[in-house]
Amino acid sequence: MSTTTTGFPVALPGATAQTLMWADPHEVQPQALEQLRTVSGLPWVHGVRVMPDVHLGKGATIGSVIAMRDAVSPNAVGVDIGCGMIGVRTSLTASDLPDDLHALRLRIEAAVPVGFHAHDEPVDLARLRPVAGPAGRERLAGHDAFWSRFGGLQGKARTLEDRARKQLGTLGGGNHFIELCVDDDDAVWLQLHSGSRNIGKELAEHHVGVAKQLEHNQGLVDRDLAVFLAGTPAMQAYLDDLWWAQEYAARSRAVMMALVVQAVRDHFADRTLTFDEGVNCHHNYVATERIDGADLIVTRKGAIRAGRGDLGLIPGSMGTGSYVVRGLGNEASYQSASHGAGRRMSRNQARRQFTAEDLAAQTSGVECRKDLGVVDEIPAAYKDLDAVIAAQTDLVEVVARLRTLLCVKG
Repeated sequence: MSTTTTGFPVALPGATAQTLMWADPHEVQPQALEQLRTVSGLPWVHGVRVMPDVHLGKGATIGSVIAMRDAVSPNAVGVDIGCGMIGVRTSLTASDLPDDLHALRLRIEAAVPVGFHAHDEPVDLARLRPVAGPAGRERLAGHDAFWSRFGGLQGKARTLEDRARKQLGTLGGGNHFIELCVDDDDAVWLQLHSGSRNIGKELAEHHVGVAKQLEHNQGLVDRDLAVFLAGTPAMQAYLDDLWWAQEYAARSRAVMMALVVQAVRDHFADRTLTFDEGVNCHHNYVATERIDGADLIVTRKGAIRAGRGDLGLIPGSMGTGSYVVRGLGNEASYQSASHGAGRRMSRNQARRQFTAEDLAAQTSGVECRKDLGVVDEIPAAYKDLDAVIAAQTDLVEVVARLRTLLCVKG
């Protein structure tokens, strides 16, 4: 194994299957390192790749890429199936923006429900103007065919169609956000981060429960890493539901971006605005990929695909901006990169340590909520984004650095 000028990757000491890290093991939570070792010891694991935003997760570590032979673990994807990012560059420039962005934030919040809220009625897609190029148009088409598959979902989820329809195009809470940013050329970008809402969670939890009961998982060190085996009805049922939830998440982002774009159009009604084709990427998902000469099942949990030429978004936190990147196709990383800065402390730790005044200070210059309800998302709770990018210069190249001016949180 060779390392780059950054010193990465490094092998995780004590791992069973080859586990390469784009992070210093001495700077990673000990619990996360043990979690990675446990994952690497699963008999189906071919290898694990660890991104610089790595931190503790449930079952599988966030910031991990796991390649398995003929098996998949639902918790190696997580409960927010299909969570990801979309970003669109606009024809606006920084000089076009008003000094006070509060009214624009309120307009966006009126268009897109946040937190536990949903639309009163499902969004009428016929009235939306698609954005983000062909992918955006595709995600607003084929609506009837997509929903016709709902009846085939497993467990309690199949009783939640009305809720799922009303949550399509809504943000959720936690680290999900909608932002208005400017790049180094002062071009204005819109970007958002969201997932599959409650329906994805229900599907994931159902299948984790099924997997934990299977005989081949009874002897696992951590049954949160229970797997389905290829060729079984249980695995096919999980994958069918997972593909649906991944598509739901992508469609939801497309609907939200269309709503945000319309809010921006309305706010700048005296201008004719244009929007470039978007950058769109999942970072909690499953794919079958060719690795080391074999077709393996790859799960990315808090990681994006960074194949050569792939565009991706790597956000930081409230107030710290994001990077638009292009993948370099590094096979050593399973052609992957980080999905963000990554947390350096838990939400509970952040709530105990910081105040609303701290949040206001750390988000100075950003139009956003500055109350205790989102203090767990304070920038200091996250790793340094620039350091995370510097650790993966062999995985991605920077296309643009985005500076946050407005941030909507649930």
